[in-house]
Amino acid sequence: MEENDHRKLGQELDLFTFSDLVGSGLPLWTPKGTLVRQEIDNFVWELRRAKGYERVTIPHITKKDLYEKSGHWSKFADELFKITSREGREYAMKPMNCPHHTQIFDRKPHSYREMPQRYAETTMVYRDEQSGELGGLTRVLSITQDDAHVFCRSSQVTEEFLKIWDIIDTFYKTFGFTLRVRLSFRDPAAPEKYLGTPEIWDRAESELRKIAEDRGADTIEGPGEAALYGPKLDFMAANAAGREWQVATIQLDMNIPERFDLTCVNEKGEKERIVMIHAAITGSLERFIAVLLEYLGGNFPTWLSPVQAKVLPISDAHLGYAEEVLESLKAAGIRAELDSSHESLGKKIREAKLQKIPYTLVIGDQEVASETASLEGREGKLGALPIAEVIAKLTEEIKTRMSS
Repeated sequence: MEENDHRKLGQELDLFTFSDLVGSGLPLWTPKGTLVRQEIDNFVWELRRAKGYERVTIPHITKKDLYEKSGHWSKFADELFKITSREGREYAMKPMNCPHHTQIFDRKPHSYREMPQRYAETTMVYRDEQSGELGGLTRVLSITQDDAHVFCRSSQVTEEFLKIWDIIDTFYKTFGFTLRVRLSFRDPAAPEKYLGTPEIWDRAESELRKIAEDRGADTIEGPGEAALYGPKLDFMAANAAGREWQVATIQLDMNIPERFDLTCVNEKGEKERIVMIHAAITGSLERFIAVLLEYLGGNFPTWLSPVQAKVLPISDAHLGYAEEVLESLKAAGIRAELDSSHESLGKKIREAKLQKIPYTLVIGDQEVASETASLEGREGKLGALPIAEVIAKLTEEIKTRMSS
């Protein structure tokens, strides 16, 4: 296993675990790993909320009827986890969220003045992958999608795509990623794999190609990589070994609205067929965290680190003041811990570095006397600083999501 393998780093940093009793491909997230997931999801939601998205919530199962109408049952049946109730009704664990979301949109008529409708939800979906294909976080049975669906008019597609693209750019630049865009289109030799007519696909693929060209994106072709209902712009990020993984995706869907007869009432008072845009910013939290762990070597930026600062008293004589410093950091919203062990200072510092904690605060005689702490970060020693200055520095770094 390579040094930067996310499975090794995840174990060392105590982020996730697997259990034979639970099953392969079903990661269990520890308190630290859950915190990382929540911070990432909060960031995505912050960016989405600024673009007018609203949160929705759906159940994890559905009647067979929903997926028969959407086309997933016939095209996707082998990857569905199926459930039969004690009364003989057939259900499935959801492998995607879009059919459920159509039913939220279709609960009432919508005027063109209400368009677009933008729904967002972070939720797990489930796909029955073959056991030999499972590996770490990159291929799992329970997939957490930061999923969103935009229901809009055809004339609004480009603007909505660009809004999502802006979110993707902001999100990935925060981590220092450079992305390539894959034009994920249908396989012309296998039309049976897709929903809809060739005319609909021609129109959708042409629209996506133009959006990418106008954006000046670094694109590659991906024939056969389309979703069953429409073409995609897939954003590709490289891990530490240089392998590219799909992360974010924006998908144009002109077929599901047809199958569910989704419309809005236009300016003439007539029903007008709408289109759907599917978008996930991380792609899946599992795969994104795997790629991010390997890309950063486990050195999360301060805002994302489960523990942002470690207070290290040199001896028991300094413990009382160290506890006061710890409480001050926590009161400021900084995730801090205290190492009150009887180990040497050198060992305490090494342990904090092994845990890849961004900052250590050493407390000794001089720091107690001057009511300071000797601060050290990844960029080196920063010297003895008043606690208020330490808090101000870390708070600004967290607030602005600076890399460290």
